[in-house]
Amino acid sequence: QVQLVESGGGLVQPGGSLRLSCAASGSIFSLHTMGWYRQAPGKQRDLVAQISTGGATNYADSVKGRFTISRDNAKNMVYLQMNSLKPEDTAVYYCNADLRHTILAKRADYWGQGTQVTVSS
Repeated sequence: QVQLVESGGGLVQPGGSLRLSCAASGSIFSLHTMGWYRQAPGKQRDLVAQISTGGATNYADSVKGRFTISRDNAKNMVYLQMNSLKPEDTAVYYCNADLRHTILAKRADYWGQGTQVTVSS
């Protein structure tokens, strides 16, 4: 079994900062691209940022210059530093990992349970 557990969400005022963390645990043979997605009420789940094992990053245009994704390969963790938060950043944020859980298994996407981020005064 594989688990992705997010933490760090909460309520913050516009212009504030939050740092999300996601820990991958369980039977993991190899961990590839990790990322963060978000879903606002009534909207589809969209990519926020992703990072490869080598550190290459990709960001949604709406968060470029404000959010920074990073990872710790030794700890199987991925982080999202969110600065200059706006009300439109309000959403449930989901951690995603592309991994192989055994040497014989195919690569597959795994998801965390989500953490709520609310930006409001």
